[in-house]
Amino acid sequence: MNLEELYTQIDMANRMADAATAFLASLRPDQAATAQLGFGDENARSDWHYIPRDRLGLALKDMEAHQRDKAFALLDTGLSEQARTKARTIINLEPILAEVEGPRRRFPRDPDLYNLVVFGTPGSDTTWSWRFEGHHVSVNYTIVNGTLVAPTPVFFGSNPAQVRHGEHEGLRALKEEEDLARDLLASLDGEQKRVAIISDEAPADILTRNVPQVNDEVQIEGLQLRDMTASQREVVAALIDVYITRLPDRIAEAQRANLTSLDTAAFAWAGGINRGDGHYYRVLGSTFLAEYDCTQDEANHIHAVWRDLTNDFGSDILKQHYRDSH
Repeated sequence: MNLEELYTQIDMANRMADAATAFLASLRPDQAATAQLGFGDENARSDWHYIPRDRLGLALKDMEAHQRDKAFALLDTGLSEQARTKARTIINLEPILAEVEGPRRRFPRDPDLYNLVVFGTPGSDTTWSWRFEGHHVSVNYTIVNGTLVAPTPVFFGSNPAQVRHGEHEGLRALKEEEDLARDLLASLDGEQKRVAIISDEAPADILTRNVPQVNDEVQIEGLQLRDMTASQREVVAALIDVYITRLPDRIAEAQRANLTSLDTAAFAWAGGINRGDGHYYRVLGSTFLAEYDCTQDEANHIHAVWRDLTNDFGSDILKQHYRDSH
């Protein structure tokens, strides 16, 4: 990391620390006891998920208006402007989903059932983390020694993937995640497509689910970038960028710098190739994974995640930090 990159990391870490401190300072003691936990429980820090369930942290429904504003201000430090819009669109799909599912739905659908939790004490030289999470949104940041920032996993989902009725008919929260992958698939010739499509049946969900660290859940399969044309590689780069640009510009640049060995990275597709068919894809390299699935609810329900294979939840920089400290 050069000096400019270091200063960028410090600046982003300080912004997050300031926003987290402002949020925590706005809480009553009973709220703070729920919203702030110790950093030392690694299992709690990495226990993320994108389904409706009980979560650590303070829910939006248990915050006053000014506290919710500060919660979203912290979330916004970890997202690009475009991703902020996506996150709010996903949250605002909850009442639409409630209407689609009707009164016999299995889960509550409530845009206030999103939780914010801070692990440790935010500061300019501390090691801490935060997570904003609820149905179909999980944003996780780890800040080490006030300087190094790990921004993954970052998950967005959408149900419905496309709103089919009502005043929001046609709304697609994650359209780029689907459309660019379809553009790439359509550009492949017969032999390339034969290699890229690894199965005629898509899995029921992303294969990595909510694992804390990606290990052997996925492997390099499909069409490698070195076997693509220059224009196809450009589409892959644009598709990867859809996931990376969920992050603020400065953090996104650091993620791009981590995209090593792109020649051997591969695009894999499973399932049908026509719109409306259940489908799945991933772009997997030695250091990164963009994974997407749309099979549930008549293939109108998207899960899409960006993982840093070397540093989810700050695992790599934490190891280095502890080595240096001891």
